[in-house]
Amino acid sequence: MSLTAFTARRARTLRLAAAGLTAVAALTLTACNSSEGTGTKTEGKSDASTSAPADQTSDSSGSGSSNGSGGSNGSGGSNGSNGSGGSDATSGAKKGGDAQQSGASKGGSNSSDNSEQEIGPCDINKLTIGVKSVQRPVNYMVLEVNNHAGVDCNMLGFPRLKFGADAQAATPVYEDSKPQAVVTLAPGETAYAGIRTSSADGSGQNGYKATSLEVFLEGSDDSKSVELPGGSVYIDSSAQVTYWQSDLANALD
Repeated sequence: MSLTAFTARRARTLRLAAAGLTAVAALTLTACNSSEGTGTKTEGKSDASTSAPADQTSDSSGSGSSNGSGGSNGSGGSNGSNGSGGSDATSGAKKGGDAQQSGASKGGSNSSDNSEQEIGPCDINKLTIGVKSVQRPVNYMVLEVNNHAGVDCNMLGFPRLKFGADAQAATPVYEDSKPQAVVTLAPGETAYAGIRTSSADGSGQNGYKATSLEVFLEGSDDSKSVELPGGSVYIDSSAQVTYWQSDLANALD
């Protein structure tokens, strides 16, 4: 083999070797770059994965701000808007209102009671008193009193009647005539009491002719003399008087 041929062959061998080394180096570099790219991508995924919880945490924190201890619906907000302070204030206001209402109610009740208590018994000196005969029932009269005191008054019980100067006791009351309530007279109103003077069948005893009538009211020693119809009336042991009535018909029933 000539030197020239040998030299050419060696040069070719060296070129092939160099080309092979170049290829190997390229493959190695590619592999390294591929590994680094994968690593970068993996790192990127890791960052993304880490970033996602961070965002969620941020959202959670945001939710916590809305609903947490310092938020509008949290314990702080609850204490501020609906907590014990507001509740106590509302409760206090309610109790105050109830107490005021109760006081007003009691005051009204007391006023009503006082108003009723102010109605006292009628004063015989402030009453116009008269007596008159009636056709039915027979042997009956009716006693009428009219209030001119200017204020309401109560006609208590029944009138105490003393017929004639020699009468030993007041005329007995007819118990069945007792009304359900005391008769109250407003100014100008009239109350009535029926008087049976004697028995219709003549069964009464100890009869006498009375020429005067003195009227007393229950609970008072004051009296008024009343003129009798015709100047006199026959009285016997069956004489009776009714309780005060607000209606004439009840007085003669």
